[in-house]
Amino acid sequence: MSETATPRLLHTKRWSLRLDIYEEGDVTKVHAVLDTGDNVLESRSDAHRNPNDPMVPEIGDEYAAGRALVDLGYQLLRAGMVDAAANEPPAHG
Repeated sequence: MSETATPRLLHTKRWSLRLDIYEEGDVTKVHAVLDTGDNVLESRSDAHRNPNDPMVPEIGDEYAAGRALVDLGYQLLRAGMVDAAANEPPAHG
């Protein structure tokens, strides 16, 4: 018995992520923007340096950017749940 292969349509997208990182004294701030082509999600985060810690700006960058990216991840998950619920087939009764 021969199975016929169903052609698969390739669908490629490119999402753009921009992280703007800036310092204000002992605070590192991040504004993250994710453009999916269909939606734009934004997140803002910050990291505060402990006054007893040495000044190593990249640490604040990593904390603030990481927090902003985690928030964007949660936003994506919520958007997926909303979209999935909106596209559920009607229940048959």
